[in-house]
Amino acid sequence: MHLFLTEPGDESPLADELKRFFAGAETELLAPELVRSSVTLQSAPAPLLAFARQTLPYATPVSAVSIREWSERLFEATVARLPESQPWRLHLASHYGGEGAGANRMCFIRDAFRELLRRKRRHLLRFWEEEEGPFHAKTSLVQLLLTAPDAGFLSIATAPQPWHWRRCVWPFVKGEVPVAVDKAAPSRAFAKLLEAELRLGQRIAAGETCVDLGACPGSWTYVAVNRGAHVIAVDRSPLREDMMANPLVTFQQGDAFKFAPEMPVDWLLCDVIAAPERSVGLLLDWLRARRCRRFIVTIKFKGQADYAKLDPLKHALPTLAEEFFLVRLCANKNEACVAGSVALAPASTVTITDEAR
Repeated sequence: MHLFLTEPGDESPLADELKRFFAGAETELLAPELVRSSVTLQSAPAPLLAFARQTLPYATPVSAVSIREWSERLFEATVARLPESQPWRLHLASHYGGEGAGANRMCFIRDAFRELLRRKRRHLLRFWEEEEGPFHAKTSLVQLLLTAPDAGFLSIATAPQPWHWRRCVWPFVKGEVPVAVDKAAPSRAFAKLLEAELRLGQRIAAGETCVDLGACPGSWTYVAVNRGAHVIAVDRSPLREDMMANPLVTFQQGDAFKFAPEMPVDWLLCDVIAAPERSVGLLLDWLRARRCRRFIVTIKFKGQADYAKLDPLKHALPTLAEEFFLVRLCANKNEACVAGSVALAPASTVTITDEAR
């Protein structure tokens, strides 16, 4: 049995998505934002589940009445399953009583569990990673999700499973990333770019070249130039005045769907407002033509009928990109984000010089 956490209101789209990806998959709603399914997760291909915020593979129901008993249940299962001398991570979370409920309980369980490791399995304690970076092939993941103070589910995905399933098993507790705040940005849309970078494990860097399609008012350009990257911003409307005056920005007024760079660039950034099939088609055109090394693109929906329009993208990405994901970000509204990297042929990799700009 596998559990899937989702955004409020996305339980039905997630169930439909599971049924499309896994023919005949059965699903059950256990609680708001929590779906159970009997699908079979294999090492490859890893499923692209846009509406799954987090996956708990091989989850089993567990119960306990006290902090001590919870820590003992967790200790016994962890010691029995984790590979020796390999890194592992622990996600403890509650899923009952609203936001913040159970937080203290999870902290107490973590402390008691750590003490058991210190006393009885100090070796395992040395390999416990408390970071949230991308998984590696030797990383295991233990997840304990409480659905009540005395009941919950335990999932232990041993290496290399988290790495194989990294497109639906996230290194963030419950798959959640705090939405960034920056009042100096032209709009709140910048938070989507920051979250996508974090999930991808790659960031725009100084000296890199970006194309920002549908750039107005300039929030994604704002992030890139603050990192020291050069941006070609394409939109029918100009960006905010300070972005237009920035020497790292080249503004081209026009249709984002008709623009193509003269040479391959480091990043394709696209948050354009368009029908999902147009944004999907734009990205696939760029990837097939190898116009970029990395990409972050927002796919916007008008309603649930649009969700299935992601399927052509899911089928095409494995042959066009090396590392990629497709998911509804915490910073997204009625939209999803696709991001990844693609290897350029050595002869096609060109650094865009100042003269070329």
